[in-house]
Amino acid sequence: MDKVAAQERVQELHELLNQYNYEYHVLDKPSVPDAEYDRLMRELIQLEEEFPELQTGDSPTVRVGGQVLESFHKVEHRIPMLSLGNAFNEQDLRDFDRRARQAVGDSISYVCELKIDGLAVSLRYEQGRFVQGSTRGDGTIGEDITVNLKTIRSIPLRLKNAIDIEVRGEAFMPRKSFEKLNAARLENEEEPFANPRNAAAGSLRQLDPKIAASRNLDIFLYAIADSTNLGVDSHSEGLDMLDEVGFKTNPERRRCASVEEILDYIAEWTEKRPALAYDIDGIVIKVDSFDQQDELGFTAKSPRWAIAYKFPAEEVTTKLIDIELSVGRTGVITPTAILEPVRVAGTTVQRASLHNEDLIREKDIRIGDTVVVKKAGDIIPEVVNVLVEKRTGDEPEFYMPTHCPECESDLVRLDGEVALRCINPKCPAQIREGLIHFVSRNAMNIDGLGEKVISQLFDEKLISDVADLYTLTKVQLINLERMGEKSADNLLAAIENSKSNSLEKLLFGLGIRHVGAKAAKTLAQHFETMEKLQVATREELTAVNEIGEKMADAVVTYFELSEVHELLNELREYGINMEYKGPKLVSVEESDSYFAGKTIVLTGKLEQLSRNEAKAEIEALGGKVTGSVSKSTDLLIAGEAAGSKLTKAQDLKIEVWDEERLVQELRK
Repeated sequence: MDKVAAQERVQELHELLNQYNYEYHVLDKPSVPDAEYDRLMRELIQLEEEFPELQTGDSPTVRVGGQVLESFHKVEHRIPMLSLGNAFNEQDLRDFDRRARQAVGDSISYVCELKIDGLAVSLRYEQGRFVQGSTRGDGTIGEDITVNLKTIRSIPLRLKNAIDIEVRGEAFMPRKSFEKLNAARLENEEEPFANPRNAAAGSLRQLDPKIAASRNLDIFLYAIADSTNLGVDSHSEGLDMLDEVGFKTNPERRRCASVEEILDYIAEWTEKRPALAYDIDGIVIKVDSFDQQDELGFTAKSPRWAIAYKFPAEEVTTKLIDIELSVGRTGVITPTAILEPVRVAGTTVQRASLHNEDLIREKDIRIGDTVVVKKAGDIIPEVVNVLVEKRTGDEPEFYMPTHCPECESDLVRLDGEVALRCINPKCPAQIREGLIHFVSRNAMNIDGLGEKVISQLFDEKLISDVADLYTLTKVQLINLERMGEKSADNLLAAIENSKSNSLEKLLFGLGIRHVGAKAAKTLAQHFETMEKLQVATREELTAVNEIGEKMADAVVTYFELSEVHELLNELREYGINMEYKGPKLVSVEESDSYFAGKTIVLTGKLEQLSRNEAKAEIEALGGKVTGSVSKSTDLLIAGEAAGSKLTKAQDLKIEVWDEERLVQELRK
């Protein structure tokens, strides 16, 4: 066969195999036997081996996996992948519904969907071709796992329409695939996976895509990242559109007009849950209308227009063998129950946090007790209560120590706190936990520096503070247990890359008391450099939106310490960035823009800018973009098919612009 004929045949095989794949894995209606599909796949593989230049990135042959990767690259999500708030009972759902109706009125409907227990991923398509897939990561930055996602046969490599679209979904391992995988692992004397969720996540983070291909993963797509220019006005319409262009969505979704209908849906699937071919851990409820979603907006962590109802936790009984103590990075002493191993919600549980001494007293927990254990939110093990009737009388009461279990320093209980705390700044446990926090995902995000490696480095006295991480050498690393030459090279590269992180990553990593990831970004955005933040007064700090007195005091106290000055000087010498790299805040005084100091709402479909681009440009000029129209709104930007927000703005006599006027003002 010559090259021209081969090219024509390759194109035919692409079309046939894509169609058969879609019928089998998405529609569950195969039109040809497996043997015919396999025969055509072998023919395509043979042609691509004979004419390598004919193999394309969206060839059906990528389903079997390609070359082994050296590492996963980071991907910044164009639109953040936010987590959802949780509801655990009927009252939580009624409160959610009440808040939504107070904000947008009683004309509201919801879409209920099964909450798949898997790994959240984002898929990006250009002109209908699958170009990139990534993990959720920390919601802002994930990992590029495109090659592994291509092995999931229910993910289309090419859509029916040549559109640009980014979609979100949940990759998972069906129960049959999980059982088959664990049976094979046991046969090979390998440790089985604890549950399908862990197995799916582990499969998609393999550097060898052939491993992912062998594990028969699946996916349900549940959202369009940005539907602004796609002609859909609601979540349900968006899901229907995903079906039309070739994606696999979960067919069990339902539109509900009231809490009662939502509760009926939950009751139905609580009963049907065991019969499903895959694991679910709850129900997701979303406001259907995109206009109403915009009105409701977001909190710092999650959308106000969606909530995840979590199924009641499974409860089991086991024996509490002992209580161990650990020292956290802030010196808090945490008691942990050591349990006889027991299966809870799909995993074996041997430990459960007891939080503090007050909780132990309140529940009268004693060593040797028979206790009831559950997983809060199906994730975190906790002791629910004690079965007092099973006591023999030999169960001793537990008392917290007076000295730190790590460094023997006196423990203190600060005013207003229930926790005992070690306040020795040189306590080895605190230093070790601080190091683990510093390299974590939301902080400096240093790949390969997990808890075990940090502990090894610390125990070998190769590091004693975070600055020492930047002095590590390859010779030091390859002498560690299970650290090969390539792993050492990758780790050193990750440490080097972390030097260029934006200031908020470093601030959060330093572990300043009361300063979480969001507050770290707020401080970095406002003060822009570490130097300016170091000399900020309490008054200057509390003047920053969302920074309270407690946090301001903690920041000032932290930067007053001489050892902190020494640490920051060391980090500067090693080349760690001390400046904020994100979009700058522009004060009203500094900006001569029309938008400075104004509150602006965007609604409808924008043609020239995405909504996120418009928001970023307005905020860069000193404006504030909010999700809902109110008396404090100064300006509404109305795109095509603007809905209830436009009506409300007109009723309140708020100035309204079209997109053309917005663009003209932005380009001045």
